[in-house]
Formats: sequence, structure tokens, C-alpha cells
Amino acid sequence: MSDTSAYPTLPLPDDLAQSAPQPRRRRRWPWVVLIVAVLLAALAVTAELVARAVVPNVVRSVVVDNMGLPADQQLDVQTYGLLVPQLISGRLGRLDLSSDSVEVGGITGAVDVMATGVPIGGGAIGHAEGTVTIPEDQFAGLVEKTDLPIDDVAFDAPDVTVSGSVPVLGLSIPVALTVTPGADAGELLLTPVSATLGGIDLDIAQLADRLGGIGSGLAQTQRICIADQLPAGLTLTGLKIDADTAVADVDVDGRITVDPSLQENGTCP
Repeated sequence: MSDTSAYPTLPLPDDLAQSAPQPRRRRRWPWVVLIVAVLLAALAVTAELVARAVVPNVVRSVVVDNMGLPADQQLDVQTYGLLVPQLISGRLGRLDLSSDSVEVGGITGAVDVMATGVPIGGGAIGHAEGTVTIPEDQFAGLVEKTDLPIDDVAFDAPDVTVSGSVPVLGLSIPVALTVTPGADAGELLLTPVSATLGGIDLDIAQLADRLGGIGSGLAQTQRICIADQLPAGLTLTGLKIDADTAVADVDVDGRITVDPSLQENGTCP
């Protein structure tokens, strides 16, 4: 048997020892973080898609129920921004509601409403305003309580011509008044600007000369309360003629979603 002590093991030189391959440890945590991030992003996208599909239908049902509209009422709901954070906060930042045809107080027109600060779990809306677009054939119903003689209504933007007849010395004289519509303190205004009496064009000042007290009454701005034709939570703030429609601006009391009295028609003096 040979003596191994006669051949001692010599250490490797330092440069060879340092160059020897060392086992490497794989870092797995970056991949785990990446996978988790991808999963969370996928869940967030899915939740957002679900919210966009569900929220408009829920809002539509609530509005139809609260406003006493028909179950099959056409009503489009538009949301804005990411919905999931808004749902978490408990309020939707903004909603747009629109319908091509809604009957309000016996008047049928298209409705567009913009609401902000809409509570998810019920409560008053932060703010809401909108427009009601009324066709020409519906306008007469809106102004039927005026003292003006109205048998016919014709739009001639920005004015309206109302035609009828007035009694003069036992005769019925045809008269047409051109009026500019507007609104003030919730009331509808009709301000006469010109007239035609028996086929003769007159300015407003001449009406009193031709018709006396009747003419003076026709020349005055007519204030028409329409509160009894609208839910009490709606206030008329403006009215203008645009082509063949009348566009009414309305302000909406945010409590209309929680106060039944605001959902009922208002009253006139």
C-alpha cells in the first residue's frame, strides 16, 4: 500500500479558485409579483366591465320606479369615468339620462338630464339639470292657460306666432300675435313683439289704439304658471325656440329621489 502522505495535496492558485463556478440561486419573487399584478389587473378590468353592464340598468329601474314612468319606458343611461372606484366611494360622479319621448304633465317631449353626486345606496342627488324638447304640436297645451287668443301655434325661431280671434263690437276679428317665449321664477313668459289684426300688420303699441283695453291686455307680457304640469321638484329656468321645437331648461331639486312630494305635480296660485 502506497503512502499518500508522500504526495501532499497542494491548494489551487487564488485565480483558479475564484474562477470556479458557484451554484446560482434563482430569484422567484419578481415572477410572483408579476403574476399577482396581472391577476389583479384582470380582476379590476372584469369588475369594471361588470359595473358598466349593471349600473345603467339599475339606475334606469330606480328612475322609472321613482318617477312613476311606464315599465317599458325608453331611457338611456350614460356613465363617466371608472365605475369601480365610484361604487366604492358610494357616489357616481356623473350620470346622463335621456329619452326620446317622455310624458310629463300631459306634455310629451324628449328629455335630457345631467346629474352629479348620485348616491349608490339612496339619498339626495348632489345636483341635476336638464332640458325638455317639446314639438310644435305640444306647445299649445303648455300655454293653454294664457289670456291670449290661441287657436293655432306656429314656430318661427326665435319667436312663436299664436293665432285666434277677439270680439270687437260684436264681431269676431282674427288676430295673430308674435311672441318671444322665456321663463322667470319658474313661470313661462310670452312677450308680444308684433301683431296682425284683420290682416293688417301692427306694432304692439298700436294694439291699444285699435282695440282699447283688449289690445292693452294683449300687448302685455303673459306670465303662465306651469307648476301644476310638472313635478314639484322641477323648476323651469329657460325656454327658447329651436327650429320646430321648444327647448325648456329645467333645474332639478336633488331631493326628488327621496321626497315623494317633489315627484308629484306642483300647484299654481
